[in-house]
Amino acid sequence: MAARLPSWAWVSGLTAGATAVVVALAVQADHGPHPTAATAGPRPSAPASAHASAAPRPAAPPAVPELSGTGRRIVYSLAGKRVWLVDATGEASRTFTVWPGTVNPAPGRYSVTLRKDSITGSDGVPIEHILYFTVASGVNIAFSNAVDGSSPPPAEGKQTGGIRVHKQDGAALWAFGDTGTKVSVVK
Repeated sequence: MAARLPSWAWVSGLTAGATAVVVALAVQADHGPHPTAATAGPRPSAPASAHASAAPRPAAPPAVPELSGTGRRIVYSLAGKRVWLVDATGEASRTFTVWPGTVNPAPGRYSVTLRKDSITGSDGVPIEHILYFTVASGVNIAFSNAVDGSSPPPAEGKQTGGIRVHKQDGAALWAFGDTGTKVSVVK
């Protein structure tokens, strides 16, 4: 009479056989063609995970205006309501928007003539980091920032020559613009 195999032997044999089949299929699949997902558009240049969390890039800041001079200087665009801090190589180390007063300087070349830590502006707002560079229509023209960081509109009916900047830009302008620093005003 034939001996019967115990059930554990059958289970062990089936498990070993199944494992061998899976290994053989895996080796065969590794040597075969690899499917790729179809794409509707161009492939991303960076991993998808980098694009998933990235916000759209802001536009590059405007270039330093042509014909604004050479060398280390502060450039102020009347139409653009923007300032550039330009280093000795002609490259902008910083650029930012401003809020002009009611009196604008004429386009031209100036220099910082006076610096004041803080005063009360002609509109009654406490200001700091004041860099005076010219007079227009009897009004002093200067860069400054409000001490509290606000950017109030110019007072109605008053002639103001303050070119207001954000608080952090005021600190950068103050550090950059010593007495004698060139200021170029362009249209």
